[in-house]
Amino acid sequence: MHTQTRQAYKPSHRRSLLRRLTLAGCLLFAPWVLALDPETVLQRVDRNMMPDSFEMYRKLVYIDQDESRREFVMYTIKQGRDSVANLFLTPGTDKGKVTLRLGENMWLILPQMKQPLRVTSVHSAPIGGIFNNWDLMRLELSTEYDVRGMEDLELEHVLELKAKTKWVPYDRLKLWVNKERLLPTRLEAYAVSGLHMKTLRFKSVKDFGDGIVRPSVVETVSPLRPGVKAMMIFSEIRRRAFPQEVFTINYMRNLDALRR
Repeated sequence: MHTQTRQAYKPSHRRSLLRRLTLAGCLLFAPWVLALDPETVLQRVDRNMMPDSFEMYRKLVYIDQDESRREFVMYTIKQGRDSVANLFLTPGTDKGKVTLRLGENMWLILPQMKQPLRVTSVHSAPIGGIFNNWDLMRLELSTEYDVRGMEDLELEHVLELKAKTKWVPYDRLKLWVNKERLLPTRLEAYAVSGLHMKTLRFKSVKDFGDGIVRPSVVETVSPLRPGVKAMMIFSEIRRRAFPQEVFTINYMRNLDALRR
């Protein structure tokens, strides 16, 4: 019995045990393995995807079943957790169109009309296709959704999100998040009935500078629109603070003057 005990703790066994403990310690303190609560994961995703205040340029591309394409270029600004404004730059038929969102209130300002139009539904698609008003003017997910559960896979967190209000177009979201970068890789959107409305895939992570590293392409498909695809391509994202008076209906017709 004493011989077996000595054999069990001979130097080779001790070295093997030490290696296993060292490996376990390294894994324990690897940044993508550190335990984060679900709410913190979602908040980190929000912050990694968009600074608190910023300006950006993006292009929307719609590809229909017949492979025909429509493209729109937009300039967008955001400040805080409830203020977003969007200006269409091209094509000519949409140039100068502005949308303003303040919390759950949204307006459409058209160049040819004196009075702004109140947007009563975020479900509608202002330029057709798969993207709706909420997709184009989305605030941070943690502002509009509660985390109801999180599953840990080997490389990803999978968050189950539930809408805080009935104002948003999707009652439930399922979000896949890369553990190392805390960036989204996929999002599935569902209606109250459980109907799968669309899937977004986040691709081509890009360094935009000033600490902003995030996917530069979002591809979207919907089982409700078979054969149709939409892409949102981000070309520039910059941190920028704005005077609060910028996010008012009266200022929106001057939004183009803010561009650098």
